Amino acid sequence: MQRTRAFPCRLLVFLAGLAATLPAMAAITEIRIDAVRAFAGGESIGAGGRYERVTGVARGELDPADPRNRVIVNLEAAPRNARGRVEYEVDFDLLRPVDGGNRKLIYDVTNRGRKFFTHWVMDGPPGAANDPLTREHAGNALHLREGYTLVWSGWDPDAPKANQGMSIRVPVALRDGAPIVRRIRDEFQSGTRGPVVKRFRLSYESASTDQGQATLTVRRTEAAARVPVPPEEWRFVDARTIEINTPGNAGSGPAVGSIYELHYRAKNPWVLGVGYAATRDLVSFLRHAKADAKGTPNPAGEGIRHALAIGISQSGRYLRDHVADGFNRDEGDRKVFDGVLAHISGVGRVFMNEAFGQPFRTNTQHEDHLFPENRFPFSAASTTDPFSGATGALLRGDGFDPLLIEVNTSTEYWQKGASLLHTDPTGARDLALPTGARVYLVAGTQHGGRVGLTPARGPCANDRNPHNPAPALRALLAALDAWVEKGVAPPESRVPTLREGTLVAPDNAGFPTIPGWEIARRGNALVLFGDWVDPTPDPARQYRSLVSRTDADGNEVAGIRLPDIAVPLGTHTGWNLYKRPYPEGELCDRDGSYAPFALTRADRDKTGDPRASVQERYGDAAGYLQRLAEAVDRLRRDRFLLEEDAQAYLARGKALAERVFPAASR
Repeated sequence: MQRTRAFPCRLLVFLAGLAATLPAMAAITEIRIDAVRAFAGGESIGAGGRYERVTGVARGELDPADPRNRVIVNLEAAPRNARGRVEYEVDFDLLRPVDGGNRKLIYDVTNRGRKFFTHWVMDGPPGAANDPLTREHAGNALHLREGYTLVWSGWDPDAPKANQGMSIRVPVALRDGAPIVRRIRDEFQSGTRGPVVKRFRLSYESASTDQGQATLTVRRTEAAARVPVPPEEWRFVDARTIEINTPGNAGSGPAVGSIYELHYRAKNPWVLGVGYAATRDLVSFLRHAKADAKGTPNPAGEGIRHALAIGISQSGRYLRDHVADGFNRDEGDRKVFDGVLAHISGVGRVFMNEAFGQPFRTNTQHEDHLFPENRFPFSAASTTDPFSGATGALLRGDGFDPLLIEVNTSTEYWQKGASLLHTDPTGARDLALPTGARVYLVAGTQHGGRVGLTPARGPCANDRNPHNPAPALRALLAALDAWVEKGVAPPESRVPTLREGTLVAPDNAGFPTIPGWEIARRGNALVLFGDWVDPTPDPARQYRSLVSRTDADGNEVAGIRLPDIAVPLGTHTGWNLYKRPYPEGELCDRDGSYAPFALTRADRDKTGDPRASVQERYGDAAGYLQRLAEAVDRLRRDRFLLEEDAQAYLARGKALAERVFPAASR
C-alpha cells in the first residue's frame, strides 16, 4: 500500500521538474534585443543599484481556436502562418536593475504610444518620459530606488510613432481573402484637444477619395442639428486625410471647437484585440520564461515574483478591458497581473476590440460623445443593467482576477461616470465592493493632473487647475504592492456616498458664486445611442452619474483630500467651461478650474468674493503651517501619503507661507 502511494508522488516530482524546463506557455516565439544602454550613466540609484534600458521587439502568435483568444474580434478572419496561428510583432522597453533588484515588475500601459510612468508617477520631466536615459529623467526615482523592473510595450497599431512612440504590428482582417469595406464615422474638432488645424487624419483608409461617396457635416454642440458641409469647402488630401476650408473661419478652415463628422467607406480593419493578447503574452513571458525558442534570454531575467500594472487615462480603460475580457489569464492558466491600478479611467473602456475600432477616442460631453466607450458592467461589484436586464461585474470571479485599485479625480465624476464604480447604474444606492477591489476619489483635481501644471486657461473660461495627485498615486501603488506581496489590505475606499449625503447631482453640488467665474451645472450624460456609425441618443436610456458635494469654498468634501485641498489657498475643481470662440457653456474637455483666495478681507470685499480670505481662515503663517502639519499627519497615518511626500509637503508649505503671508504676520 505504501508503494502504490509512493509511485504517484515520485511521478509528480518528475513532472514538476519537467515542467520547470519547458518554455513558458505564453505565445511569444522570439525576442529581439535592439539595444542595451546604461541608465543614468551607470550611476547607482539607491537600493535598486544600477539600471539599464533594454529595447527590442517581441514576436508572438495566437491560436484562434484557443478559448482564451476567442474574445478577439475578427481573429478568425486574420491571415495565418503554416501552423495555423496569427502572428504579431510588438515593441517593448524595459528599465531593469542590473543586479536583480526586488524581482517585482511594474507594467506601465502606454497611452497612445507614450510612456507615462516617469512623469506622471515619479514627477520626472515630461519631455523625457518616452525616452528616459538620465537620472534627471527619473524624477524622484522612487520605484528605481526600490528595485522594480519597469516595462512598457505597444498595443495600438495606429499609435503615433513620433518621439519614440511604441506600437504593435497586427494583421488586417479579410473576408474570403478580400479586403473588408464598410461605411463608418469619424469625428474631428479643431483646437480643443490640440492645435487649430485644417487637416484631419482618418481612422482608416478610405476606399475611395471620391467626395460623392462620403458626407461631411458640422454642428456647434453635441445637441445641435447636423448641417452638411458643401463639397467645395472640404476635400480628400489622400485616402487617410481630409482638409476643411470653410471661408470666414479665421481666414479659411474649420470653426474651432465645432464637431465635424465624416461618413465614408473605410477598408482594412486591423484585428485590434490582438493588442490585449500581446500584453498578456509578453508579461507572462517576462514572468515565467528563461529564454525564447532561439535561446535569447528573458530580458527581465528569471525569478520575477510579482507583476503590477498601472494604466493612466486611456491606459486605465485598457486595463479595465484586460480584466473584464479575461486577458488576465494566460495560456498556461496563470495570472498575468497580481495587482492592477487604473487611474483616471472612470467607468470607461477602449473602443478597440471591434471591427474598425478607434482606440484613441475618449468620450466627454462635447468630444467623442457618441462613440462606444462606456458599457455595462461598470463596477467591480455585481449589478443589473436597468435597460438590458443583464447582470454582471468588471471582475470575473474566475480565480484569475487581480487585486484592483481604481483612482479617479473630480473630472471623472463630471465627465467619465466615475460614481457608477460605487453605485448601481441608476445612481440610487451605494454598492458594497468585493474584498479584492478599492475605489478612491482624489478630490479637487483635474483629469490631467500631474507635476508642473500651470493655471493657464487655454480654450477654457476659468484658470485651469494645477493640482498634482501624484503623491496619492504613489502611496496607493505602494499599498497595492503590500496587498499583493504581504496580504496587507489597502485603506478602505474613499469616495462620496449617497449614505453620507456627499454624492449629489451636478446641479446640486452646492458650489458658491465666485466673481468672474463660469460655473458648470451639468456633467457628461452616459446615454445609450445604438449604432456608433449612425448614433441615435435616447435621453430616456441613460445611466445616472453623480458628483461630490462641495464646501463653502467650492472644494469637494469627499475623497482623498490632499494638503492643497484640505488646507486650501484657493478653490480647485475637476470641471471647466469653454470660452469664445469655442462652444461656450460646454465642459472644457477634461480640464479643471482654479481660483485663489483673496489675501485679506479688504481684498475680497472689493470683488464681492464670498470665500474667506487667507488671513481670515489661517491668521498668519504659523496658523497655516499648523493646519498643514495636521492634514499631512492624517494622510500619512491613513496611508494616503508616503513619508518622503509628507516631508516634501511640509517643506513646500513653509516656502509657500513665506511668499503668501506678509513678513509682519510670520
